[in-house]
Amino acid sequence: MSDSILRQQLLATALAMNSQGLNQGTSGNVSVRSGEGFLITPSALAYAQCTPVDVVWVDWTGQATENRKPSSEWRMHRDIYCRYPQAGCVLHAHSLYCTTLACLERSIPAFHYMVAMAGGDSIRCAPYATFGTQALSDAVIKALHDRCAALLGHHGMICFAADLNRVLALAVEVETLARIYLQALQVAEPPVLPEEEMVEVLRRFGDYKA
Repeated sequence: MSDSILRQQLLATALAMNSQGLNQGTSGNVSVRSGEGFLITPSALAYAQCTPVDVVWVDWTGQATENRKPSSEWRMHRDIYCRYPQAGCVLHAHSLYCTTLACLERSIPAFHYMVAMAGGDSIRCAPYATFGTQALSDAVIKALHDRCAALLGHHGMICFAADLNRVLALAVEVETLARIYLQALQVAEPPVLPEEEMVEVLRRFGDYKA
């Protein structure tokens, strides 16, 4: 896919993050793998004001070749791409329900079988670290072990997928799970599905994706 088309699709996904309630203002960021690096939304520029030329290309060393600065969270994106070859896109958002759980330092357990969409029997919450730092990226990579989505303590959520459509859909699903979990907690701590059931769900999800 050409660079210009990738830039347009990236911006369309960024705008969809806002329209679907995953993000507000200039918070959050999204990227897509491109050659020997990745394209990422710029720092401190509202998505509605972005044009394709505002999107920033960053190489694996963190060097940007555009006039604008990349999102301050570029390290998380780079490290996910380097750690997970199957990651084609990365999305980070300050979605309301995920962020609420993250501020409580709570992971999302297997209270619902769709938690398996994140690759395991939970969606972990990474410990807090200052935004834009390598410490935060390291914490995220650890929380994402055998997963494709995680919460960021006192911060938000992050996920990755093969393409932009899938990463947006995954982010929406994780936010929905966070909302249902928080609603359930208003009544009681919900019971979780047994490990053997989640193993079976993950197997079925694997067959479905195949």
